[in-house]
Amino acid sequence: MNIETAAAQLEALGNPTRLNIYRTLVRAGGSGLPVGKLQLKLDIAASTLSHHIRKLVEVNLVSQERQATTLICRANYASMNGLLGYLADECCIDEAGACAPVASEAAA
Repeated sequence: MNIETAAAQLEALGNPTRLNIYRTLVRAGGSGLPVGKLQLKLDIAASTLSHHIRKLVEVNLVSQERQATTLICRANYASMNGLLGYLADECCIDEAGACAPVASEAAA
């Protein structure tokens, strides 16, 4: 992962509609969702959905596969994990000692 790729992926996810689409696909698992079901689930116009999915595909966060007449969208988990790793791998590297707990860990 390089900084340009990370920035492009974060920029794509910085749009609330795209983030909602992406989170929905992440929750769907490896089988993904047909575009039509994704559209119904999110209640957005087909043209709007297509525009946002295209951006997520461009930055390699989403893949698409045609199965007969159905277009299946899937989250690219390897890319997602690469981005998360890029953000966290060097956490507190310049500071002696352990990192501060993440908010979700502190609440536990």
